[in-house]
Amino acid sequence: MSIDRFPAQVHPRFSRRDVLGKLAGGLGLAALAQGAPTHHTPRAKRIIYIVLNGGMSQVDTFDPKPLLTKYNGQPVPGGAPKTERATGALMQSPFRFLRHSSCGTEVSEIFPRLATLMDDCCVIRGMYTDVPNHEPSLFMLNCGAIQPGRPSLGSWLMYGLGSENQNLPGFVVLCPGIPVVGPPLWSSAFLPAVFQGTFLKTETSDPYQLIRHIKPQSDSTAQRRQLDLLSRLNREHLAARPGDSQLEASISAMETAFRMQTEAPDAFDIRKEPESTRDRYGDNEFGRSCLMARRLVERGVRMVQIYYGNSQPWDNHADILVHQRLAARTDPAVASLLEDLKSSGLLSDTLVVLGTEFGRTPAVETGASTNVQNGRDHNSYGYSIVLAGGGVKGGITYGATDDFGFRAVEKRCYNHDLNATLLHLLGLDHTRLTYHYSGRDFRLTDVAGEVVHDILRS
Repeated sequence: MSIDRFPAQVHPRFSRRDVLGKLAGGLGLAALAQGAPTHHTPRAKRIIYIVLNGGMSQVDTFDPKPLLTKYNGQPVPGGAPKTERATGALMQSPFRFLRHSSCGTEVSEIFPRLATLMDDCCVIRGMYTDVPNHEPSLFMLNCGAIQPGRPSLGSWLMYGLGSENQNLPGFVVLCPGIPVVGPPLWSSAFLPAVFQGTFLKTETSDPYQLIRHIKPQSDSTAQRRQLDLLSRLNREHLAARPGDSQLEASISAMETAFRMQTEAPDAFDIRKEPESTRDRYGDNEFGRSCLMARRLVERGVRMVQIYYGNSQPWDNHADILVHQRLAARTDPAVASLLEDLKSSGLLSDTLVVLGTEFGRTPAVETGASTNVQNGRDHNSYGYSIVLAGGGVKGGITYGATDDFGFRAVEKRCYNHDLNATLLHLLGLDHTRLTYHYSGRDFRLTDVAGEVVHDILRS
């Protein structure tokens, strides 16, 4: 199947009747895409994308700035760049930066376990984006545009690669609440609706409470007959409405839901893990999400996206010391995830991303609307993300911000560059993975983006 897409999203060997029949039978477009050839040999088969929603501060986590300490409390030389709220003097990080791994990458003391795994990680310190507001920056991070209405990264991956496991959703989103913006962040938008993410609230470790109506009927034969009848009725309905992606998605979703009754309870039931494993990840919503993510990729789920928490927990305008409390849950969960993937051999072809929508200012916030102690405002000019596994070089940093951590100045990396690189690692050329809609060909990276080859393993 060609990845140089055209509107029907179907290889010429399939007639329209064939396609409609497969859709009505519950296979769906994802099943047609399964096994589709990639543009080049992939380094990764799957991705776990962890979003610390709210805006993680780069100068307090992965981008140490000694001059912040030296000039603490002094005015920003040349004046501070314009940010969302008023800022004042430079403010040093309250956290020490330490070297643990043999590569010597410095990491804040609030991530002690992750710091020991830097030999497996690449820290991109030269990230930047457009707008210092949560909504447009989250859209850019997830969908490659600052406005709603574009497909998410996970939906593009499902469109291009399909799922490795037809008994589970190929794109799963986990969060104990709803991040800012919500469902549009994992929407398929104008792509066929079958490719949208499946959102689950990780407020419980009981799969029967996590996923409603997942218990099968006592008489599975009768249930199968009901679904077969519904499939035939849907086939007739669909034949009169060709190209109705919402209907196609509904048909596929019902079949997937039926198959999930056998596999999903086991996949999501982290209670089957040893108590020692659950303790390593942390007995909290974020720890459970990371453990579920590992179990899902072990079973062939293409993409799992994890949001840290409800709304924007990393948005610490008033007191950056809150980062320490948030990291206390993040560090053991992410470190355990990397350790377990590496131990099982899955890290070699599983790409793990630890990201955020933007960074924070190296200067103290002075906005009158906030009970300011030592908080930091949003900063879209420069921030950091961490990559591991899936063909990424470990033990390196890439790019840099200026001496105080305001702006990306060296080997700058925009969101389109990052997404082009993620697609490349999964075997897809971001310029060729397109979908024709509203008179033009769309892609995740719009009309920009360059693969960052310097961070890829040879």
